Amino acid sequence: MVQDSPSGGGSSSLKGNGDITAASVVESIVGCKWSVHLLMLIADGCSRPSALLRACPGLSTKVMNERLKKMLRFGLVQRSVSGDKPPLQVDYMLTPFGRRFMGVLKEIGRLQEALDREKQ
Repeated sequence: MVQDSPSGGGSSSLKGNGDITAASVVESIVGCKWSVHLLMLIADGCSRPSALLRACPGLSTKVMNERLKKMLRFGLVQRSVSGDKPPLQVDYMLTPFGRRFMGVLKEIGRLQEALDREKQ
């Protein structure tokens, strides 16, 4: 579960009780190009692991699985498994917190656009 830090300023690490701070989520996700890319794809409706891999040339299965597990742990995405026997169908979708986090990513994108305009 993501929590604000008691000081209100955030922290970039796990709290002693195991809760994750909002600042650590931002740092961990925004600091990783694959995590941002995967979140954007999932937000756009790309939910199957094989489709995510095809949409990310250069991304390995191992790294994708690590990033998806991190996003699951942070509560940004949820995983659903359907089917009675292999092959099972696995899908990822944004949680309500993940949808809110997409707003943060969009705002970061707007800030980057503003910085790029200032440089011109």
